Parts: sequence; structure tokens; C-alpha cells
Amino acid sequence: MKKLMILAMMATVSLSACSQTKQDNPETANQTASVANTTVVSENTSKPVEMNTQMFIDNIVDYKNSKEWDYKGDKPAVIDFYATWCGPCKRLSPILEELASEYNGQINFYKIDVDKEQELAAVFGIQSIPMVLLIPKEGKPYVVQGLRPKAELKQAIDSTLIK
Repeated sequence: MKKLMILAMMATVSLSACSQTKQDNPETANQTASVANTTVVSENTSKPVEMNTQMFIDNIVDYKNSKEWDYKGDKPAVIDFYATWCGPCKRLSPILEELASEYNGQINFYKIDVDKEQELAAVFGIQSIPMVLLIPKEGKPYVVQGLRPKAELKQAIDSTLIK
């Protein structure tokens, strides 16, 4: 599999809020909505959209057929890499929902369950979660590792994506 230069850089991120070890918990197993078989991502949503590998390839970057980071979106994006069993991920989720509502129409917000989308987790070298990827319309993505307060995430979004 071809690796993007930016993805190799992200592979070095390894500080942990949650380890990548899955814990079976029946109470949290059904908390993530299932992803439709469509690769079309709806615009102007006020909640993060659950994304699978094919949707990522169709709407973000086709990492399988490109050596360069070539973002396909028409507006900046925020992607939350999480797991349903991860405590810090659960605490980050409502913060990202609030931000998605506040930036509605300006930025696309997505969520990727690393247990369901192990290929994407491997491509990005994700060893700890939560990990938030801020993707500007042009340029390289920026990584925010671990649980962060809303004000810190908002500042990162404003300085990286809104400018």
C-alpha cells in the first residue's frame, strides 16, 4: 500500500489517552450509528457524520492511488478518530457536536471508529485515541492528540481552518 508523506508524519504520534486495545462492553457496542453504503457525504450537517473507509477515499483523500496529500473537499474538515469503549473519546464527542453546530456550513465534521475502520487507523498510524485531524482546504492536515477542552479545539480550528 502506498503511503502519503503526511501519513508517515502522523505515524509518529503515539502519546496515549486510550490505548488501541479493544475492550468488549455491551453497553457501548451499539452507541455508534451504522454507516450507510453510500459514499456521498451530506453538507451542512450540525453533527459529525460517521465515515467509513470508502467514504474517506471518496471525500477526503484517495490514499490508495495517490502519493501526495490531495484533499478532495470543498471546505475544511475535522475528523475524530475514536472508539466506542474509550472514555476520553466519549467525553470529546459532545464537544465536537457543539463545534459542528457552531461551524455548521463552514466546516465538515466526521467521525471514524478505529475498531470498525482498522485500515484507516493503520494508514494514519493511530496508536492512541482520541485523535482529531484538522484538514484545511489547502495544505497539510494538523493533528490534535487526546482529549482537549472545547476552547482549545476552537482555537485550533480557528487558527488552522478558518484563518
